Amino acid sequence: MGYRFRNFYEFVEHNAKNFPKHVAIFEENLKVRWKELKHKIDSLARYLELLGIKKGDNVAILLSNRTEFIVSLIAIGKIGAVAVPLNTFLKRAEIEYILADSEAKLIITEGKFSDLLKDIEDKTRLEKFLWVEDPPKIDEKNLPFEEAMTIEDYEHITPQADLEDTAVILYTSGTTGKPKGVMLSYKNILSNIENILKVFDISRKDRFIVYLPMFHAFTLTATVLLPLYTASPIVIVRSILPFSNVLKQTLLKRVTVFMGVPEVFNALSKAKLPWYFMWFNRIKFFISGGAPLPLDTLERMKKKFKRAVLLEGYGLSECSPVVSVNLPHKQKPLSVGPPLPDYEVKIVDEELMELPTGEVGEIIVKGDCVMKGYYKNPYETENTIVNGWLRTGDLGYLDEDGFLYIVDRKKDLIISKGMNIYPREIEEVLMKHPKVDLCAVVGKKDPHHGEIPVAFVKPSEDAQNISEKELRDFLKDKIANYKIPKQFIFVEDMPKNATGKVLKRVLREKLNKGEFG
Repeated sequence: MGYRFRNFYEFVEHNAKNFPKHVAIFEENLKVRWKELKHKIDSLARYLELLGIKKGDNVAILLSNRTEFIVSLIAIGKIGAVAVPLNTFLKRAEIEYILADSEAKLIITEGKFSDLLKDIEDKTRLEKFLWVEDPPKIDEKNLPFEEAMTIEDYEHITPQADLEDTAVILYTSGTTGKPKGVMLSYKNILSNIENILKVFDISRKDRFIVYLPMFHAFTLTATVLLPLYTASPIVIVRSILPFSNVLKQTLLKRVTVFMGVPEVFNALSKAKLPWYFMWFNRIKFFISGGAPLPLDTLERMKKKFKRAVLLEGYGLSECSPVVSVNLPHKQKPLSVGPPLPDYEVKIVDEELMELPTGEVGEIIVKGDCVMKGYYKNPYETENTIVNGWLRTGDLGYLDEDGFLYIVDRKKDLIISKGMNIYPREIEEVLMKHPKVDLCAVVGKKDPHHGEIPVAFVKPSEDAQNISEKELRDFLKDKIANYKIPKQFIFVEDMPKNATGKVLKRVLREKLNKGEFG
């Protein structure tokens, strides 16, 4: 497959040349035009070069959603260095581990993270800190980002990055053991962008809103790099809260593509939205990713938004990240759609032998989206990529039309008395109960059954007197008895990752330690 660009900088350069005065980014009351965006990127790239950053060096980014994140990402790539975006929700020890593992020489960050990063260079290879705002101090080690924006001597620098070079290292959330650095090349991400564009008609007349964290693979590819590629303006919202601001920006900036996670769409489908939002919004696509989308949410969204379609997709960081997505003209509820055009998906058993249509097994993926590997971790890379096929660790099946259905994470599968129980199936039914706002089913070790299903339930705000008996009775005629949770635990909230996916690992660990009785 031939690619239109070799790296991210080339499409910014193309857009700056062809649409110099068009808006590339809206952020609060600011407008950044393509010519200005290119200038900022060029200035920072030259500044990083003057600081001694070379091709192949790793540069960390710890920033909230803001224009400087995009400028940093592309400037780092222009000189052939590798961007390492960090999860802004991590604690000190987690950030320290990633900085040490990635061997980052420099970090671009902002003042609100100064306490988190205090003296962190003593345990990492960091040599310089570039502060976007509120630097703790200014010295040889701590430098102001503003200074980088004053550099003019950059005309002689040509883009260093090529298709096969590593563009970013994204650290996984570490569901097992320590986080692993997923190395994605420019080819990986450009393949994903170009394949998405084979399914969706996106042009520079479209506008994307970015309110989910930019460090996440889904947000980075689908709501940052994709619109930069198509010259579609990006509307940056610094935080998802208050959500009323996300809706306000969607309306005022005439957003047409609204990507989110199931929790967002669940809230949106239940919210009482003002009539003028419903009347004047320009949304044509809602895209859901990051976690399974409950059928109930899909149905409520369909009734509420008549002019827009909500489409569920599936992906993972190791696949840059989109693997499949429902089609605008053909959608199947509970399916994550067919694979993107140039990718292959198979369902296999434990021996990696392909299973027939409709049978549940592990999902494996092949195509230019498959990562280069895990950073400094050849053992895990060899276990995950077998003969070019990426083992996802997810369980699913394909139907006769080639649409993919996710059944569960392999690690979340509950085996009770030899019977396979898929938590997602139970969750789908529980989410239909009017008093349930969110739920998660996990396995608890049991001496008689091996494991038993336990349901964590967050009641809806207006729920009163919700009981275990009520939920058990609700499930009785809908799922087999052995699937009905043996215990229901009511909670005010659940641990989640940056995109709102419930961290079942945390719930399972606490449950098996006896923290919930």
